[in-house]
Amino acid sequence: MTAIDHHAIKSTLAEKTISFIGGGNMAQALISGLITCGIDPKQIIVSAPSDSTRQIFDSQGLQTVDAKAHPKDAVTGADVVILAVKPQLMADVVQDFADALEHQLVISVAAGLSVASLSTMLGGYRHIIRVMPNTPSTIQMGASALFAADEVSAAQKALAEVVVAASGLTLWVDSEEKMHAVTAVSGSAPAYVFYFLESMIKGGAQLGLSHEEATALAMQTVLGAASMALQSDELPKELRRRVTSPNGTTQAAIETMQRLHVGEHIIDAMKACAARSQELSGTAN
Repeated sequence: MTAIDHHAIKSTLAEKTISFIGGGNMAQALISGLITCGIDPKQIIVSAPSDSTRQIFDSQGLQTVDAKAHPKDAVTGADVVILAVKPQLMADVVQDFADALEHQLVISVAAGLSVASLSTMLGGYRHIIRVMPNTPSTIQMGASALFAADEVSAAQKALAEVVVAASGLTLWVDSEEKMHAVTAVSGSAPAYVFYFLESMIKGGAQLGLSHEEATALAMQTVLGAASMALQSDELPKELRRRVTSPNGTTQAAIETMQRLHVGEHIIDAMKACAARSQELSGTAN
């Protein structure tokens, strides 16, 4: 992953107001990345219906808006509006401020909702970019894919990329249909890794290690392996081959996984994830 250019992000967004509709986990992840890059918290607005949620952001120096009492306040003065609410709630949430949109760039991080669906919810507004981030954005190690509606200008695309780049890797896809695959490969994938870690830790404990020992070794191994893969010119398949000595311990483990079709099960899980994304978008066959 290329290093995040904090100076470029801070300077590009210096005069911009970024409004988040919703204050959940993904909003918090993106906000964390922006603040870490030096964005003044006062440039960020969070619109949320919950008093307790707003108090959390108030304590960090951000501007907050009561989404129930003043839904348009977060949108009117913003340059960028980030829709960070659950897909199932989106239509009800945006109807309260859709008519206040004039020039703002709208970025949606809601899984499955197409540009067409979002545009309909927003009364035909088309300056929309979809982003599928993931939770490592909290520590600026995110992986986010972006797709823009045809009406989005080059300047707006550049602005969206800078906003999202504050949290990690950015990648544009040329087809909206690919966003379902992105959801499966990166959007939901941190949970797969955590599940794998859970199993490694349980396995280590069953083999006689303490929980603390198994946790430390498993976590560092996953981090180290991912770092090696990023830095290497070789494909993961070749890296795996190099550490699998014939008739050795690693081969015994890999052969067991292959016999149990672990790889196929992972692919099946990803397909289920993508299918659910399609269901949410209303495009499932």
